[in-house]
Amino acid sequence: MGKYFGTDGFRGEANVDLTVEHAYKVGRFLGWYYGQSAPDERCRIVIGKDTRRSSYMFEYSLVAGLTASGADVYLLHVTTTPSVSYVVRTEGFQCGIMISASHNPYYDNGIKVINERGEKLEESVIEKIEAYLDGKMGEIPLAKKAAIGRTVDFAAGRNRYIGYLISIATRSFKNMKVALDCANGSASAIAKNVFDALGAETHVIHNEPNGLNINTDCGSTHIGALQKFVLETKCDVGFAYDGAADRCIAVDENGRVVDGDAIMFICGKYMKEQGTLFHNTVVTTIMSNFGLYKAFDREGISYEKTAVGDKYVYENMAATGHCLGGEQSGHIIFSKHATTGDGILTSLKVMEVILEKKQPLAKLASEVEIYPQVLKNVRVKDKKAAQEDETVQAETRRVADALGSDGRILLRQSGTEPVVRVMVEAPDMETCERYVDQVIQVMKERGHCL
Repeated sequence: MGKYFGTDGFRGEANVDLTVEHAYKVGRFLGWYYGQSAPDERCRIVIGKDTRRSSYMFEYSLVAGLTASGADVYLLHVTTTPSVSYVVRTEGFQCGIMISASHNPYYDNGIKVINERGEKLEESVIEKIEAYLDGKMGEIPLAKKAAIGRTVDFAAGRNRYIGYLISIATRSFKNMKVALDCANGSASAIAKNVFDALGAETHVIHNEPNGLNINTDCGSTHIGALQKFVLETKCDVGFAYDGAADRCIAVDENGRVVDGDAIMFICGKYMKEQGTLFHNTVVTTIMSNFGLYKAFDREGISYEKTAVGDKYVYENMAATGHCLGGEQSGHIIFSKHATTGDGILTSLKVMEVILEKKQPLAKLASEVEIYPQVLKNVRVKDKKAAQEDETVQAETRRVADALGSDGRILLRQSGTEPVVRVMVEAPDMETCERYVDQVIQVMKERGHCL
């Protein structure tokens, strides 16, 4: 990770950690850099944004920087992160930019850059952007006369992405009653259109964004609202997305949560049965649950573990050819169809299994037993110092020894926030809570917590 860009782009509180000046300079650099790589043709860059109030501010700042450097900018307007990835790789853009802080609160925002293959930007280019932000390279020339860039309304690109999603479905959703929680975010503009077109009886909640309510007590990070709605309306299944719609968490007909691990099991087992699970392997992160691996072992499905972040999951998949991977949080990648996590696509793939196997989601999910897990986010002054503190490490080792083969403890720094995540898996919730709190108490006593 660099000074500004973490595992998921340049992210922070709007006009505090991430300012309009930052956005302008990122635009200036990208317009110049990609213009240099294709000197004989006009540089074309596409931008999407989520529903945060500050997204408009950052969009205009990026556009100013990009056009001042000679790039033409195509605006998808409010759309999802995976739609930007799709449009970049299918429409011949030099790169794409998504303005979003994903699951973070409304006052945060982020700039995520996507390369011409629809993948997260290479570290080598990120290093160059950061050098420019820090004034470590010469001035970038301004475009003059006819070389100055322009903006183009490109809502058609978003519509093509909607059509692509619809084309992936293998069956009609007729007679299926589906609930969607759009988190007052990017999915609000897309998800219902897809499910309606496929014939579902679609019920949508949290699809009235006002710039301040994205992810607020809704979506994949606050699943309780969807659980209640599914039970009250007697839906067959529910899907919750995050602000950028690259995550999906499901709820079965009984109101029980089906998280990213369970989704990977359900889809992985189905793909193995269909002969489409390459090398019979699923790519997970170190945060995936013990229960997932036990279920994979039972089904004869292999797995690999990466660092946390769908970026690392995709890097593994690209290098090995594995076609399914993801995170417990709901970032699921189906590499046949996408180069990044896609919440709406994930919900379509879950629907495929339900319909093809003619089994309710509760039955499909019952085949994997998820171990009790407690994960607490600890806001700290310095996340590296907090995690590497020798006293904290010693306490962590004591907990690991006490758990033995019946559980595990994991400390991990957030890639986007001043947070250390403390996670424990054990046979019961009481044990999980006790050991998590035990480690957090040591962090407090050592003066790391805010």
